Amino acid sequence: MQRRPPTPPLWTFIPYITVSAIHVALLALESPAAGPSKLLLTPLLAIPVLVSARAIRSRAALALLLAAIVFSWLGDSAGALFPDAPEVPLMLLFFGIAHLAYIALFIRHLRVRRMPWWALIYAGWWVAMLTFLGPHTGGLLIAVAVYGLILGATAALSTRCHPFVAVGGAFFLASDTLLALRLFLPDSLPDWSNPAIMATYTIGQGLIIAGALIALRKRGV
Repeated sequence: MQRRPPTPPLWTFIPYITVSAIHVALLALESPAAGPSKLLLTPLLAIPVLVSARAIRSRAALALLLAAIVFSWLGDSAGALFPDAPEVPLMLLFFGIAHLAYIALFIRHLRVRRMPWWALIYAGWWVAMLTFLGPHTGGLLIAVAVYGLILGATAALSTRCHPFVAVGGAFFLASDTLLALRLFLPDSLPDWSNPAIMATYTIGQGLIIAGALIALRKRGV
């Protein structure tokens, strides 16, 4: 019986990489097409997951990957799908659920090492962000604090996984840090911060999915 290669086919990531680059470029050009292109991003990450589905024995791991993608897409699309609802709380809710799926995936299926001591920097990040942003979050302070705790936990737990996952977790954290500053302290960032937010976000999501698939395909778990 021929063994499947541990690395997912590169071509499965090409649509996501291409649309991500186009989306970031459209943001930099302040094009109105940037909004619709954003809705395509995370669905394209489902392609490598679905192509690799037969090589992943654990249906639970596969379900967690797809759940993270689906709820990330809902977070990306909150404003478009629910125009009459408050966008920021919905984003926090949907991305919070996506991060919980990632956390469960990291703990149950992707752990390869102990958490390094330097992962404590993510606890420091949470305290610093709350101290800095807290006075500017208004009625969203508790929601922001809870989401930040979940986000920091995702980044910290990613350090126990494949290097791609660990780097992806750091990029995801960087993206949400910039996004928080842009939402609550808009005058603190330059105009190019919007493309930077999406560039770090797409890199982070892509690396997490790639690292997860490499680990799951290699183990055949």
